[in-house]
Amino acid sequence: MSRIDPKPLSAYPWFIRWFLGRQRRVYGAVLAPSWLWGRLPGTFLGMLVLLSMFQRRSYPVDTALRSLVSIRIAQLNGCGFCVDLNAHNFLKARGEESKAKDVAQWRDSELFSARERAALGWAEAVTLTCADIESDAIDRLRNEFSEDEITALTAWIGFQNMSAKFNAALGAEEHGFCALPGKGHQQDV
Repeated sequence: MSRIDPKPLSAYPWFIRWFLGRQRRVYGAVLAPSWLWGRLPGTFLGMLVLLSMFQRRSYPVDTALRSLVSIRIAQLNGCGFCVDLNAHNFLKARGEESKAKDVAQWRDSELFSARERAALGWAEAVTLTCADIESDAIDRLRNEFSEDEITALTAWIGFQNMSAKFNAALGAEEHGFCALPGKGHQQDV
């Protein structure tokens, strides 16, 4: 249960009510984070615009890799909703259940490519020790990513950290998107 209850639907501005209604039609319910973000209509609208920019086909980091990185960020931040949603997005993009289940053990698993390992390592560094990242970390990323891709990946990681921390802090519950066994809060580092 979220730590902050939704306001009555009529208390949200019309454009937020429209968005919540659309979620209800698409997912069968309003997703818990939307009730929370809806309390800040302008911020929520800005976040949705930013999310739409990340989801463009021309974005330098593809959907499957963004979803994989997002699962790991969600695990590290303890956001069950985000693990649920991003595992669903990864399975939809790639259909690789074994990889989705093994994200917390990416260092020891042979399922991950060098590019995925670089992205997951960078996601962990930015999430856990951002102020202590060594300058050669970018040089290691350059083996797999262009500078534009590194910038795009870092922007995505920052966005996902904001979202996961917000949802975890306010207790946004899972929706049940993904029936992956053991998708809970794996925080192995």
